[in-house]
Amino acid sequence: MLTTNPFDDDKLHEECGVFGIYGHEDSAAMTALGLHALQHRGQEAAGIVTYDGKHFHTHRARGQVDDNFSNAEVMEQLPGWSAVGHVRYSTTGDSVLRNVQPLFADFAFGGVAVAQNGNLTNARQVRKDLVERGHLFQSTTDTEIIIQLLAISKATNLIGRVIDVMGQIEGAYSLVLLSKKKVIGVRDPLGVRPLVLGLLDGKHILASESCALDIIGADFVRDIEPGEIVIIDDDGIQSHTPFGKRPKRFCVFEYIYFARPDSLVDGVSVYEARKRIGRELAKESPVDADLVVPVPDSGVPAAMGYAHESDLPFELGIIRNHYVGRTFIEPADHIRHLGVKLKHNPNRRLLDGKRVILVDDSIVRGTTSKKIVEMVRDAGALEVHMRISSPPTTHSCFYGIDTPDRDKLLAAQHDVEEMARIIGVDSLAFISLDGLYRAMGESGRNTSQPQYCDACFTGDYPTALTDHEDGSISLQLSLLEEAV
Repeated sequence: MLTTNPFDDDKLHEECGVFGIYGHEDSAAMTALGLHALQHRGQEAAGIVTYDGKHFHTHRARGQVDDNFSNAEVMEQLPGWSAVGHVRYSTTGDSVLRNVQPLFADFAFGGVAVAQNGNLTNARQVRKDLVERGHLFQSTTDTEIIIQLLAISKATNLIGRVIDVMGQIEGAYSLVLLSKKKVIGVRDPLGVRPLVLGLLDGKHILASESCALDIIGADFVRDIEPGEIVIIDDDGIQSHTPFGKRPKRFCVFEYIYFARPDSLVDGVSVYEARKRIGRELAKESPVDADLVVPVPDSGVPAAMGYAHESDLPFELGIIRNHYVGRTFIEPADHIRHLGVKLKHNPNRRLLDGKRVILVDDSIVRGTTSKKIVEMVRDAGALEVHMRISSPPTTHSCFYGIDTPDRDKLLAAQHDVEEMARIIGVDSLAFISLDGLYRAMGESGRNTSQPQYCDACFTGDYPTALTDHEDGSISLQLSLLEEAV
């Protein structure tokens, strides 16, 4: 089988996206539209749960939002005035239907649906304890652990149960929950993963990013604060911060790559942040060249900033085909080799005879970068220089990003000079860690109390890694490895 995403295979994959709305007569439609806007955060599966005042309704399926929620018959089966939704890229548990969120459970106190963006770093240990106590699990996703902990909490109301659960889980998470009378939003105490609050026709909305508000014409109100629980019901909105304020450690990679460029995340324009990163990269690592070319699409804003600061032409030297299917079956090896051009193609007239600066957001395994460099050289480029708008990715992420083991991360095994030789460029440079912080408006990285989660560059993990003491990401991928 030939993949038509040869470049995407070497990217850090987005984690998940969540959406919730309370009291709107078109809640399912609004949720489906919001999930469309969050599709970049997960393309493996999507789900929506609604409540109509009497019954909960759910539709969950593998595939993208448009595959599952563009059918009128499906939407008619999701009546209700409140809803939560989820798009998924699996970081814990297999990509099977039983792991598709939102997860729903009938408790003694009523039904609750839960959708999560993030990863629990003590999921294995908590799950083991629960199984030993007789709990039965229907999925392999860590979100079900939240369901199970809600069930056994001794608190007398749902908010108390949520607070109880937060005290037992570790890691990074943003949650939306739907009950008969409420939609609840939760952000982990360090605010590693994003969650925003919006307003549409007087109805409150929760979403992973502000772009999900834009698509339905909702107003951005504010970011949910780290450690905050917001309760949306008939009385309006309430806020609780049961664990007090802690130093924020928001994931800096949201600005570099994950978030959509038209989103505001923690009050910052992602697009403007990426341009500033590109300008800072140009100041740190200039090179004599004829033009600046982004690796589409995530490298575009940073390349614009680099070109502006360098006073060089910004050109689309690589054209991306947005209309390629997910797979293409062809057994012949010589045809399989052509798959690399199904999604990206060089703009030969621009590249021929030129000294080219390629700007990309990251290097993971290096296979993507090597193929891109070969493509640009084959198009006639005299020199190929690569500039990366993030520091070298040297450590695995345990907070909801699908990252390879460290031994598969090119920057963890080689220095920059060796990396340049492996991918075949004339020069290679990454933005420095302090340069990244300067681009984000800081004077540099506060080593005693970093302003962001930058563990993938530094190994400085802001939470306990109970399940990952040996540093192996493989522990994250399955919660059912141990024999029963």
